[in-house]
Amino acid sequence: MIRCVRLWTGEDGDSHFEEGSIDLSKGERGDILSQVVVGNSLSFQETSSGGAYEWHRDPVPRFVITLSGTLEFETRGGERFTIRPGDILLAQDNTGSGHRWKLIGDEPWRRAYVVFPTGAALPYKANSPKR
Repeated sequence: MIRCVRLWTGEDGDSHFEEGSIDLSKGERGDILSQVVVGNSLSFQETSSGGAYEWHRDPVPRFVITLSGTLEFETRGGERFTIRPGDILLAQDNTGSGHRWKLIGDEPWRRAYVVFPTGAALPYKANSPKR
């Protein structure tokens, strides 16, 4: 299972998040794999340890794949979640009040951005609600 946190803009205009995963099914050689998602672009970025970014929205819907670094995200409603190496952020809060993040720990944040076409079928699956 690959952890994926979806961040989106709700009907209230605020950013919200939910825990989920990338949906994987049985593949060749005993691997498990996702469906293919066509990407419009791929880029890489690095932020030095101690970095932070104040209130903003993501400019376009995209996957943010964390290669190194640990971050704490916060929405204006006070919701918080942590992203660690190997986690994927499904950034869909492209309107509304946005979110902010800060690096925690000593590692830089290295990540890959994969922009996908509007309306693309995504292999994201929300976790079942806890009871």
